[in-house]
Amino acid sequence: MNEGHPVQALWCDPADGVVARIVRALAERQLHAARTVVLVPYAQLMGVARGMWARCGSAGFVPRFETTHNWARSAGGFLPTGYDIAFDMARDLITAQSLLSQSGFNNERFALAGRVVELAYQLAPLASAELPDARVGEWAQRAAQVAEAGSESEWFRIESALIRIAVAWAATSGYATDVLLRESTRNQVDALIVLEGFQTDPLTQTLCTLWGDQALHLSLVPANTPVDPAASHVAADPEDEAELAAACVLRHLAEGRAPVALIATDRALTRRISAQLKAQGVVTHDETGWKLSTTRAAATLMSALRACAHDAASDQVLEWLKSGADGDALAVQALEVRLRREGLRDWSAWCGLAARSEKPGDVALLPYTEAIEARRAAMMKSRPVAEWLRALRELLEGSGQWTPLADDMAGGKVIAALWLDAEAHGDADEFPGGRHTLAEFTAWVRDVLEDASFVPPAGDQAPRVIVLPLYQLLGRAFGAVVIPGCDDRRLPASPEPPGNWSAAQRLELGLPSRETLEAAQRSAWTAALHNPFCELVWRASDASGEPVRPSPLVQALQLDHVLQSAVDPRPGRDVTVQPTTVPTPSGASLPLEKISTSVYEDLRRCPYRFFALRQLGLRSADELDVEVDKRDFGNWLHAVLGHFHEALIETPTQDAQERVARIKEAAQRATREYALSDAEFLPFAAAWPAVRDGYLEWLAGHEAGGAVFIESEPWKEQPLGDLRLVGRLDRIDRTSDGQALVIDYKTESASVTKERVKDPTEDTQLAFYAALVADDTLRAAYVNVGEKSSGTQTVEQPAVVEARDALVAGIMSDFTRIAEGAALPPLGEGAVCDYCAARGLCRKDFWGDEAPRLATACASPPPEGEAPPPWGGPAVGGDTK
Repeated sequence: MNEGHPVQALWCDPADGVVARIVRALAERQLHAARTVVLVPYAQLMGVARGMWARCGSAGFVPRFETTHNWARSAGGFLPTGYDIAFDMARDLITAQSLLSQSGFNNERFALAGRVVELAYQLAPLASAELPDARVGEWAQRAAQVAEAGSESEWFRIESALIRIAVAWAATSGYATDVLLRESTRNQVDALIVLEGFQTDPLTQTLCTLWGDQALHLSLVPANTPVDPAASHVAADPEDEAELAAACVLRHLAEGRAPVALIATDRALTRRISAQLKAQGVVTHDETGWKLSTTRAAATLMSALRACAHDAASDQVLEWLKSGADGDALAVQALEVRLRREGLRDWSAWCGLAARSEKPGDVALLPYTEAIEARRAAMMKSRPVAEWLRALRELLEGSGQWTPLADDMAGGKVIAALWLDAEAHGDADEFPGGRHTLAEFTAWVRDVLEDASFVPPAGDQAPRVIVLPLYQLLGRAFGAVVIPGCDDRRLPASPEPPGNWSAAQRLELGLPSRETLEAAQRSAWTAALHNPFCELVWRASDASGEPVRPSPLVQALQLDHVLQSAVDPRPGRDVTVQPTTVPTPSGASLPLEKISTSVYEDLRRCPYRFFALRQLGLRSADELDVEVDKRDFGNWLHAVLGHFHEALIETPTQDAQERVARIKEAAQRATREYALSDAEFLPFAAAWPAVRDGYLEWLAGHEAGGAVFIESEPWKEQPLGDLRLVGRLDRIDRTSDGQALVIDYKTESASVTKERVKDPTEDTQLAFYAALVADDTLRAAYVNVGEKSSGTQTVEQPAVVEARDALVAGIMSDFTRIAEGAALPPLGEGAVCDYCAARGLCRKDFWGDEAPRLATACASPPPEGEAPPPWGGPAVGGDTK
């Protein structure tokens, strides 16, 4: 400890120090130190108190420095039995379910069990402070009366019933600290000295009453001492706040002020700071820990349970498989590629497809799929919790996840919290309660992991940085204190009391009130400011950009002029600007044989995009769990119209009602093929009747003009020198004069469709489709299938033959130049770049001042003697196939 630190005077001052006052009390009352217990407010202070006694206490025997829980553990072991509150969420949730069933809430027991446990945990400190006889009598009656308030309301009626259950549970439960209330314990301890913290403890008060005159109170809270000026830093956002706090810690360590206290006001912020310190080689010792549910071990276990649900998503099954021993196996990789290519969000959809598919790849994956289904099937039936625990362990062992889980520190905590190591806990069959479905068991596991905490073990060496809550600064000496998160959300002056108790209920039960919590918060804050080096950090805005105000505690310091703005502790760096050069690759070594309309449109939009996505074959992984959007509606509509017209060819009809029935059947068939649920498709299903009626009306007029449907979605290929043009057309009709009419459906706005045909040389799609048809003369049009008053309408490209010829010449010219080694620079602009998958490769956002010249629209070869244009020219945006 640094000489002159305020904590040194608190403990070791010869006149008023805590140790000196204890020594005088023992001497004045002629008490034996070994038969005296000194109660400290929290566990970490036991070692501090023993060290201070060794430093400045009297020679000879040492008093026992204990917390109530540590004292109870040494006085006699306690094993919860029956309906005792075990403070083990795994057991207590099942007990709460059993109590709810006995109280008439059998159907709601799974939904309400968590609330009952929460209430019981809040009442338990009060109940444990009562003598056992008074607990089941007077205290239980007084607490039960609180439950009657507001019982006339339906919501309050249920809440009152839950409170009564929790009160009865807390009143009849045994507690580990009951041993301290026995006369045998009082016979072994002559005196009780209580070192008081920021809040009083009900159990400690009861113990003082039992010891009477042999109980002594000493305060650890500094009184009437001036507050030292604190340094302040205002960060721009959460990331900047973490960097600032980490830099403050590193500076104090560099200046020899170890150990440094890092106050945990927000878990996410604290973990971010710890990660930055670890990157600098500084490992923190965390006394608070974090929720077990946020660890990788818990995520691995939960992924296995979620993957076994009957309605599991493909992403959930993939997550489970990847976290197993064969996560990198070729079978898992092949399965993921297949699922993403087909866009199968539901695992059941893949199982059905794999069972009926005759594709070689699907046939090869079928045994692996069946093996996965066998493991999932074993988790489908309902069973008691004890059997679920055995089934879960077998599932983890079968997927190769058990051994890594057991070898991990957090994994060991997960196993213990869920009683998966039955041999360590005893007989898992002790669990009360009935049968659970997989969903109910999964919810139980989630709640258990959410309640438990993981505290990493401390190393052998003295920690240099300690993460702790604000109140655990009391009585401990630190070289410096860094408090991040000093804003009004993370450090309120008046903390919200836990639970939904009213102020009157809190007063009646003896629960801490808001005023009590505020007084404790302000006392802890003042104690923190007594450290010689204290730095406060807060952010000006959250990640969303919303402004954040400093904590009222900080604002009070500003008003008192005891807050000093500090210099940013982060060292400055001079970074030379190094802009990225514009890439100009050549695709001569990566020739393509098949060219589709989307391939050539990529070349026209941006040559580099063509190089990256088409020649190199790079692509981003498609998301599986995405919402149905207008593109899905367009694909569905294409399938509906294809099925409808094929049915009309087989059995022609002109009857309007019959056609409506046929198109309804086609819609149902397409919905099954695309595995769309009613809920997902609801927005488009509402618009479908208007779209359907508008299309049938257009079709009647279209056929009245002499047009005849020929084929739907034909695959076409057309040789072009060394290239082959390929594509799937939406539809081909034959007009009254015998010409082919190429039709492409659009579900976009009619104005966008009309914009496409204004400049024939800019319309890649219809011109390319026309090139796929062998007819020299033909017609081509977009059919805009709309839901508005305009309905379905034809938007024809009148100059399609000229546009086709120019496009073919442009294709020949462009791919000849690529074969000759012409550069393929990134020439895209505007919307072309906004959603481009290759933007991260061309690094457009990091170019220097020189940018490539934009291409001019020109799809035909240049006149003789003129230089060729950059490429075919940017195409009009829109959906492509």
